[in-house]
Amino acid sequence: QICVVFSEELKCWCRAVIKSIMYCAGHYQTECFLVDYAKYAFVKSKDVRVAVEAFMQIPYRAKKCRLYCTKPVTLRINFYEDTAKIVPAKRWDNAATQYFRSLLK
Repeated sequence: QICVVFSEELKCWCRAVIKSIMYCAGHYQTECFLVDYAKYAFVKSKDVRVAVEAFMQIPYRAKKCRLYCTKPVTLRINFYEDTAKIVPAKRWDNAATQYFRSLLK
C-alpha cells in the first residue's frame, strides 16, 4: 500500500511504500521506499499519512527497470592465497551503485 511521508532530506511530501517499522530513541521510525525518487529513507511515524486519491493519480517520476544481460558482481579477496577475483553476487553493492549513478550524471 502506498502512503505519503514527509522526507526531511528532500524537504517535501513523497509517495512511499513502508518496508519496516522500528522503535528507536523513544519514537517509532519507518523505513520507506520513496517511489518517485527510487530511494530508501527513514521517516518518523508521525510524518506518515494516508494518501489522497488525487495525489495517487499523478504518474510516478521513477520507473523500475533493469539493465539487459547485466548481473551484479563483487570482488572476492582471499587473504590466505593473496588473490582477488570478480565473482557473481546476489545484489549490487554500494560501491557499484554509486559508480553507476556517477556515470548517469
